[in-house]
Amino acid sequence: MQIHLLKSKIHRARVTAADIQYEGSLGIDEDLMDRVGLRPHERILCSDLANGNRWETYAIAAPRGSGAIVLNGAVAHLGKKGDRITIMSFAVVNPKQAKQWQPAVIVLGARNAIVNERGL
Repeated sequence: MQIHLLKSKIHRARVTAADIQYEGSLGIDEDLMDRVGLRPHERILCSDLANGNRWETYAIAAPRGSGAIVLNGAVAHLGKKGDRITIMSFAVVNPKQAKQWQPAVIVLGARNAIVNERGL
């Protein structure tokens, strides 16, 4: 048996831009991705705290230290600049691993700076 558990979460990320013309994905400051162990092209689930929309896409690296969180392609219709979103990735683990599992979580504040973290 395998269990799907939360691997990483970036909570309260503020959307900095939206680009409807881009192919798709979510651009995330590479420093934030590294902090929670999120890899480029990794599948992610996102939720928008402003409107309740949820979507699945993949992560791409935005410039380090930029604080960028960019909705790309069709996802740009589901939120707007200034919205707070939660970005989640998941792992498939066996039940033995699940007993001690701790996801990597960061909470963001102003300018998408980390204000809290756990499980790192």
